[in-house]
This record gives sequence, structure tokens and C-alpha cells, in this order.
Amino acid sequence: MGKEYQNNWNNLNYQSGRSDLNNLSNQNGQSNQNTRSIQKNQGNQSQQGGMPATTFLPQHGHYRQLRVYQVTEALYDLTYMFCKRFLGHGDRTVDQMVQAARSGKQNIAEGNQAAATSSETEIKLTNVAKASLEELLVDYEDYLRTRGLQQWDGHHPRFEAMRTYARSEEFFADYAQRSAAMNDEELANLCITLCHQAIYMLKRLIDHQQERFTTEGGIRERMTATRLQYRKAQQTEIERLQEENAALKDRIKELEERIDRKK
Repeated sequence: MGKEYQNNWNNLNYQSGRSDLNNLSNQNGQSNQNTRSIQKNQGNQSQQGGMPATTFLPQHGHYRQLRVYQVTEALYDLTYMFCKRFLGHGDRTVDQMVQAARSGKQNIAEGNQAAATSSETEIKLTNVAKASLEELLVDYEDYLRTRGLQQWDGHHPRFEAMRTYARSEEFFADYAQRSAAMNDEELANLCITLCHQAIYMLKRLIDHQQERFTTEGGIRERMTATRLQYRKAQQTEIERLQEENAALKDRIKELEERIDRKK
């Protein structure tokens, strides 16, 4: 890395990043909050004729908007670059690291898609994504340790600037270009930071998914609740029509009696 680039790296402004890792996970819950809002609105809406909406599948498929997915997608790109530059052709570690990085992002996407029909599958796949990134994290730590390179921690002079950069919006705009100028120690430490961020957000996401399952149930419970609501609405509609029919009969009888009196 050139001296000018290194100075720019070291002097990255802390204020350029988003506040903390809690903010990184906000978007994880946002998509699911939107889902609950959609379900609630659907439940309150009525179709023509006074019958309730029969939709019980939640709207999902917004994984690309999740911050954790965006981080894991960048981590996959950087892992591919890292392996291509610093690991030898035929090294089994290459396939393992690239596959672990790919599994991280793919299982987030698949879990989000599966949520419509199976909360169990959603939670399982999200946990697989977390486990894959934990495996990738260990691979990067092993790379540094076995080559006598330094793993940066809070005492390293460049640690805070690197972590701030990894949390900033600037990162997503230029990580491919910047990573090309990094040596293996720098790039490995950047990827380790991204692993920690993604794992943290996935833990939060799994907690949220479990809470949602506890409060809202799974697909079978939603199907049963929708069916019961539909049957209840049917009965209410039948009773309303019966009352209306009885009122009409009384009105007809009243009119017939008036006619008879005038004859």
C-alpha cells in the first residue's frame, strides 16, 4: 500500500460512518416490521360482500434491502479477491473460504424467501448463514496466525479507522477499488471486521425471527386463524341476511295489510 493511500486510510474520519453496530441491524428488523404491518392491514381489510381477506402468506423477498445481506455480499466479493490474490491455485482453503462466504449471503436470501411458508426454515437458514460466516472468520484468523501476520484489535493504531470505514456508506461505493491496493494483512483484517459485523447482525435477526414466531406463530397457525376468521365472517353475514330478510317479510306483510284495508 502506497504512503499516500496509507495516510488516507489512517485519517479516515470517524464521523463518516453510521453510529454503531446497532444501527447496522436496524434494517434487519425493518423488513419484518413492514411484513407485520402488511399482514395486519390485510387482516383488517374486507373484500366485496363483507368477507375478510384470505391472504395468510406474509410478503417477503426484501433481502436485498437488508444491511446484513449487503455486508455479506461485499464480504463474498472481497473473499473471492483475497483467495485469488493471496492463496495458491489448488489450495483447498480457497474453495472452503469462497463457499463459506457464498453460503453466508445465499442462506440469508433463501431464509427470507422461505419465511412466507416456514418460520422454521427461515430461522434454520439464517442460523446456517451465521455458522458459515463464523467458519470464514476462523479461516481469516488462521491465515494471519500461520503467516506471522498481525490480527488488528482495539490497541492497533489503524483498527478504529478500518472499523469505521467498514461501517460507512463510503465502503459500499469503493471497497473493490480500495481492496486492490491492500496487502494480505490489511485485506484479511477488513474481512474479519465484516465477519464480526455480519455475525452480530445475524444474531439480532435470529432473535427477531424467534420473537416473531412466538407472537405470530407459523404458517399452519396463520392458516387456521384465517380459516376461522373466514367462517366467523360467513356466519355473521348469514345472520345479517336473515335479519334483513325477516325485516323485508314484515314490510311486505305490512304493505299487503294496507292494500287489503283500502279494498
